[in-house]
Amino acid sequence: MTGPLLLDRDAYLQLVAHSYDGLPLEACGLLAAEPATGRVSRCYPTENEAASARIYTVPSKAMLLADRDAEERGLVLAGVFHSHTHTTAYPSPTDVAQAPDPAWHYVLVGLGEGAPVVRSYRIVGVTVEEEPIVLV
Repeated sequence: MTGPLLLDRDAYLQLVAHSYDGLPLEACGLLAAEPATGRVSRCYPTENEAASARIYTVPSKAMLLADRDAEERGLVLAGVFHSHTHTTAYPSPTDVAQAPDPAWHYVLVGLGEGAPVVRSYRIVGVTVEEEPIVLV
């Protein structure tokens, strides 16, 4: 098991709220962490360029702006989050195929079970491994 993902409470609340705001489409965004601790302290909600309820695409301009802002704050991009509007918080085959960086955290917000379910994964090739989330 990897992790845990150390996630600031404010970033957690922001990614869950953005997931609801995106309904009925999947919502998405980026996460930035403190390099020394790996603690995710910044959430960058973005538009879902795919405008879909089944897939997501973080716009390249939003990724560039988030990367620049994170760097100015002494942070590094460390992951991506997106919502599953009608299914569980587990990476789909499309999510696995599109995972760009094996070092990133892939956070999913499942909205199909009443209350939001937030889970984090590491994806290396086709291997998906869940990691615990610790709110700090």
